[in-house]
Amino acid sequence: MDRRSIIKQAGLAGVLAAGVAPAVHAQATVRWRMAASFPKSLDTIFGSAVKFSETVKELSGGKFEVSVHAAGELMPAFGVVDALEKDTIEMALSAAYYFTGKDPIFAFSCAVPFGLTALQNMAWKDYGNGRKLLNEFFSKYNFHTLSALNTTTQMGGWYRKEIKGVDDLKGLKMRMGGGVFGEGMAKLGVVAQNLPAGDLYQALEKGTLDAVEFVGPYDDEKLGFNKVAKYYYYPGWWEGGADLEFFINNKAFEKLSPENKAIVKAAAAVAAADGTAKYMALNPQALKRLVASGTQLKAFPKAVNDAGFKACMEVFAEHEAKSPEFKKIHQDMRAFQRDQILWNRFSEFPFNQYMNSVKI
Repeated sequence: MDRRSIIKQAGLAGVLAAGVAPAVHAQATVRWRMAASFPKSLDTIFGSAVKFSETVKELSGGKFEVSVHAAGELMPAFGVVDALEKDTIEMALSAAYYFTGKDPIFAFSCAVPFGLTALQNMAWKDYGNGRKLLNEFFSKYNFHTLSALNTTTQMGGWYRKEIKGVDDLKGLKMRMGGGVFGEGMAKLGVVAQNLPAGDLYQALEKGTLDAVEFVGPYDDEKLGFNKVAKYYYYPGWWEGGADLEFFINNKAFEKLSPENKAIVKAAAAVAAADGTAKYMALNPQALKRLVASGTQLKAFPKAVNDAGFKACMEVFAEHEAKSPEFKKIHQDMRAFQRDQILWNRFSEFPFNQYMNSVKI
């Protein structure tokens, strides 16, 4: 049996488990460029792109190379979708909700308020209708996605003042990822701004922003937010499991051989597992360091969570009324989520609740 047959019959998992490298030696070397929406300093997120590139090269025996470029090297952080649409690059690493200015549907591919957790997101995309529906939508922009890593549930961000109630949100200038979250918070009086990661520290330091949410302890510590804001809130109910993704140019992908298509999918799976596990490992230690350095860790008051839920559900309803496509994807996600919540009541939730109550 030749290697092409092995790949076809065993699938990606079998290829990885068996350590089989596709037979690409007779093919011309393929070179792609990947533009990231993040700086190199974020070794978690940017590291996923590096892991993908390394895996592609290894699986192809050096016959398929993907060069990785940080935000600003090839184009601005938020220029990647336009570049893919114009065939300027072969792929990107980004967060889909950065592009809700084009269409609010983009947010579903990353995270929406009171949405899916990391595992639920993976299940919806891979075994529900999520990936299929979203890639049908993204086809109009000439790309499709594969998961690059999941941040898991994020923190609620850094604030220069305490948030004791809903009134404290009024007039607050806050960086947030964009999309439904920003619209919902605007209903509560927040002035939402969407800035790249590299610009956030300076904006918070100068007072251009009153608050910043990014990801979680490890990344936030690297970006230095604790040096210019004292209050760190949780949970980030707008990002229960934010999925960062590889955006892959459809035309470039179709030109690949079957072996190289399999390599792209396999490398994305390797990078996604690696990046998600890295967040789980690094965040607890970073949180302990932040608290030890003087950060004040606080839970959002229930009234704030409730007001956020009400406002965001109103925004979802408004978009559903305007866009049948938005409604279709949103309703599909919520139906999947309801089943996940039901299962969670008897699985992870009671287990975690108990483990949080005992000393180990």
